[in-house]
Amino acid sequence: MTNNSLPPELFRVVDANLNRLKEGIRVIEDIARYVHNDKELATSLKNLRHLCRIEPIEALLASRDSVNDVLRPSMQSEMNRTDLRSILIANYKRAQESSRVLEELYKIVDPALSEQFKHIRYELYTLEKKNLLDSNESR
Repeated sequence: MTNNSLPPELFRVVDANLNRLKEGIRVIEDIARYVHNDKELATSLKNLRHLCRIEPIEALLASRDSVNDVLRPSMQSEMNRTDLRSILIANYKRAQESSRVLEELYKIVDPALSEQFKHIRYELYTLEKKNLLDSNESR
């Protein structure tokens, strides 16, 4: 999929949310893989993360301005993590929210890409439920 028809003023929004989506999934994936040795969940997350692509990436990179991001400093609520479960919850929510933003933005220019981000969001809902409920029962 391309950015050709996306208004340039939205490139920075897309770039930030694409990064947030992939980063959130990666945190969950690494906990599943290295802490819980859960191959099935880690593989599902890895496959989902690989779906998080927008081409070409150059326009997104050109729009990136992380140095001047007005919300760059961490918020106090972002520092409130008490255990791995709270990290998992925060990252599932981060990824779900970011996929929703991308889904909404691409509705106006690329419905197929919008549907891909919707699919990712719903897969994250399913994995979150399974991951967090299973972890209550088995850990």
